[in-house]
Amino acid sequence: MSAPWLMVVASLLFATMGVCIKLAAVHYSVGEIVFYRGLVGALVMGALTHVQGGSLRTPRIAMHFWRSLTGVIALCLWFYAIGKLPLATAMTLNYMSSVWMALFLIGGAMMLGAQRVDTRLILTVMVGFIGVSLTLRPTIEEKQLWEGLMGLLSGMVSAAAYLQVSALGRAGEPDYRIVFYFSIGGVLAGAALATAFGWTAHSWRGIGLLVAVGLLATVAQLLMTRAYAIGRPLVNASLQYLGIAFSFAYGVLLFDDRVTFMAMAGMLLIVGAGVQAARLRSTAQLAVPVRRPKP
Repeated sequence: MSAPWLMVVASLLFATMGVCIKLAAVHYSVGEIVFYRGLVGALVMGALTHVQGGSLRTPRIAMHFWRSLTGVIALCLWFYAIGKLPLATAMTLNYMSSVWMALFLIGGAMMLGAQRVDTRLILTVMVGFIGVSLTLRPTIEEKQLWEGLMGLLSGMVSAAAYLQVSALGRAGEPDYRIVFYFSIGGVLAGAALATAFGWTAHSWRGIGLLVAVGLLATVAQLLMTRAYAIGRPLVNASLQYLGIAFSFAYGVLLFDDRVTFMAMAGMLLIVGAGVQAARLRSTAQLAVPVRRPKP
């Protein structure tokens, strides 16, 4: 399967996972959902690693710890937002991660003393946050500001997690190992949260939803990883936003989510800002002063 089709299928699976999370959130806490999502992911990745003859031993425990910590925090915030907000709104706020990464680049350039920061990058960030304000406007009217902020924060923490994934990749860690330790982090954090707030008795429907969340997330992550390995980063980043469209359709058809002009306009602005941020990250360079050695 070609990279574009891998991204389309992955986006559909992530949106479908969101549906399962929203349904499971009626019966289970965020901690429990994160725990079972991590458990299924760890079992699947462990089995795949064994079949492929790989190894889960790593000399970079500290890097995996920080990647897993940020990733699991983002996951908990995102799952919480999915359970409380319209599905497309929660997905869109999490997909703000590309815009947050652009903001991190601006901040990093300023801290390093860059004389000039790409104006297009600044405008991209501004457009993204205008999109957030429009997307959250109907949410705020429904007195769900807290849930909206948690969704927005999930995107920011996700951006930090993605940067750490890139660092692990540059350090030579294979994708399956990164996903495995992230899943283990979900198991540990989810178990701690679920123990603190109480475990829920299972039903067959609940078990099915929890297993579906884990399988959909793991398969989608593998497909997306493969797409980025063989495809063009900008095309992949653009197609990833199909997840918002799929979530919007699911929300309207399954959960009777309201369609408002402001929310639609905000989502389009966030998608446009995210695609532009991905393009600028791959083609433009920030002006960072070069330190020349002293003669």
